[in-house]
Amino acid sequence: MTIEVYTDGACLGNPGPGGWAWAVLGGAFGSGADPATTNQRMEVQAALEAVKALADADEPIEIVSDSTYVVNCFNDQWWKGWLAKGWMNSQRKPVANRDLWEPLILMVRARGDITFRWVKGHSGDPGNDLVDRLAVEAAERQEGRAGDRPPTSLGPADAPTPGRRSSGAVASVDAPAEVVGELWPDGVPPAEAGVAPTRLVVLGATPQVLGVPRDAGQDHERLDEVRDLLADHFAERGTTDDALVVLTGLRLGAEMAAAEAALEVGLPFVAVLPYPEPAAVWASEPRQRFDDLLAAAESTVVLDEARAVGREEALASLARRDAWLVASADVAVLVGDPAHPDLAVLHALLAAHLPDDALVVLLPAAIETS
Repeated sequence: MTIEVYTDGACLGNPGPGGWAWAVLGGAFGSGADPATTNQRMEVQAALEAVKALADADEPIEIVSDSTYVVNCFNDQWWKGWLAKGWMNSQRKPVANRDLWEPLILMVRARGDITFRWVKGHSGDPGNDLVDRLAVEAAERQEGRAGDRPPTSLGPADAPTPGRRSSGAVASVDAPAEVVGELWPDGVPPAEAGVAPTRLVVLGATPQVLGVPRDAGQDHERLDEVRDLLADHFAERGTTDDALVVLTGLRLGAEMAAAEAALEVGLPFVAVLPYPEPAAVWASEPRQRFDDLLAAAESTVVLDEARAVGREEALASLARRDAWLVASADVAVLVGDPAHPDLAVLHALLAAHLPDDALVVLLPAAIETS
């Protein structure tokens, strides 16, 4: 019989005081705190502490987490690339949160019977709700607790209030009225602990521009390269900016890679969609990938109330979304050749809106050599 253990992390600000928790339904549990940490560190530490606590168990273990950062590291085998590069990324910079990842990966590999399953947060799952409450309690009190049976006295679940992870707290954006107009939604990029975030917008190459076959979806080595380039760039920026938040539209290609890269290095990201359910017409694999990333977003912005009907409406909606993203950017990354017909307008808009040092162009080797 497999031991099913739920894990979760919480942070009152990002960075800020945090808490982690794990629990076996109807069984043992543990929680702990850190006075200065991040959301993603607490998610990883929760899984690490669960594996430590169950180290002597004879049965297989399944970690159930609402963190794609944790689950995808193992299910998508991110860790293999990290080990192959000696815990350095492609630019020879250290992998974020190695001090937590290394012992967790070591123990998972040593046991050989630990699996990971993602669960949507705040979806009514009793195990996820339990560890959510325990993690928030530990973050707020800055102390943990443990026992053989889950406690009956718990505070409220992590709520959409300012300062907590997935907060949804608002930050004003001085975007031109003619660009944003009445489209500005209620849920806008979050401010962590009262500090307005630096909005890093990622736009750029689609799979077609990168020469990726249509049936590959997002699963292709050229898109893996784009994700790695973006992860390196995010990690470098994150060393000097503690309030960085990535804005991405989650289109196939550079935008979806941006969300995956943000998760990889522990940055929050906001999904900005042109209209509801833009992935509804995609193939099943990329659509599931889209849904998983959307669930992991810090918040979601949907600009048009109704889905586009037909190609012309969809293109017009995408153009409005691009203008919204450009107008919202404090800094931006354009992935691909700015001279490419599909990217030239985007590059011109970004260059007109941002100073030279706020716009970075990343050129994957796949483009340079094609």
